[in-house]
Amino acid sequence: MYQQFWSKYIPVIKILLKRTAVGDQILDLNRVDFEHAGMTRKAGYRFDIELVNGRVSNHIGGMPLAAELAAILLEDPAVQILLTEHDFVISLNTRYQLNIKRTRATT
Repeated sequence: MYQQFWSKYIPVIKILLKRTAVGDQILDLNRVDFEHAGMTRKAGYRFDIELVNGRVSNHIGGMPLAAELAAILLEDPAVQILLTEHDFVISLNTRYQLNIKRTRATT
């Protein structure tokens, strides 16, 4: 359902995942894209995806927007390599900002 929404941002998200080596990254998403995808919420959207050892380690099943992003990322070969080397937290806040943080290098 949200695959088309996230497909616009995936190339940039992959670059930002790599750039977390120098610090946390923020991607400002376009609120209008949410509206065009039929997603309207006055308070905005919020989620956290914890990616540990190449897998989602927290429960995001009740959040289709987060689940779709996680699924797309886990299917991408370049992202899979990054996820085997590092753990990440990807968060969306109510200001439509996607925060990408590298939590640790895996061993």
